[in-house]
This record gives sequence, structure tokens and C-alpha cells, in this order.
Amino acid sequence: MSKVLDGLYYTNSHEWVKVEDGFAYIGITDYAQESLGEIVFVELPEEEDQVNAGEEFAAIESVKAASDILSPITGIIVMVNDDLEDSPELLNEDSFENWIIKVEMEDSSELNKLLSKAEYEDILE
Repeated sequence: MSKVLDGLYYTNSHEWVKVEDGFAYIGITDYAQESLGEIVFVELPEEEDQVNAGEEFAAIESVKAASDILSPITGIIVMVNDDLEDSPELLNEDSFENWIIKVEMEDSSELNKLLSKAEYEDILE
């Protein structure tokens, strides 16, 4: 069974959101990294890029497949996890510790449309 953490928001497309001080950290879930297999490349966006809820902001390539990563929320990217450029395997090692982008949220009510831990666990079953 894939690991699912408390206190995060989840999407049907297997991204997670952690809210801290009005910012949203976005990454992929444990289930997503397990499904992808060995991650070999992460195509990252630029800082100050706009992201829109439901739209692609990054791509991950593994030995099995390439996958687009969708933003759960709308806002401006204030930080990108550059460590993933040189070490994409960090997402396999701990997908919750290694976020992809940090976003200044435009509308925090968008979080209400995301899944709770329990709702996400139901999808995984």
C-alpha cells in the first residue's frame, strides 16, 4: 500500500499540496512515484511562471514512461526545487519530502476542491 500523509491535500492525478504560511508546496504522491518506476529526469518550470489549476507545470520521465504533472491550484511559482535537476531519483526516495514547486496561491478556496487523505485513500483502493 502506498504511503499517504495526514495534513495534505491530494488530487485524482496523484499530486499533493502542503500549505504553509500562505504558500503551497506541490509534489507527487508515493503512489505516483511507485507507478512511474525509476525516475530519470524532471522537466521543471521557471520561477515567476504562472500555474493554473488543472494545467501542466512540469514533466517527469522514468524508465517506464513520461508523465505530465498538473497543478492543483492557481498562483505564481516563487521557488523551484532545483535539486531535482541533478537528482531526479529524490522523488523515488521520498516523494513527500521532495516537493517540486512552491506557489504563492491566488485563491485559497481552490483547496476546497481537493481531496482529503481519506478521500485519496479511497481512490487508491
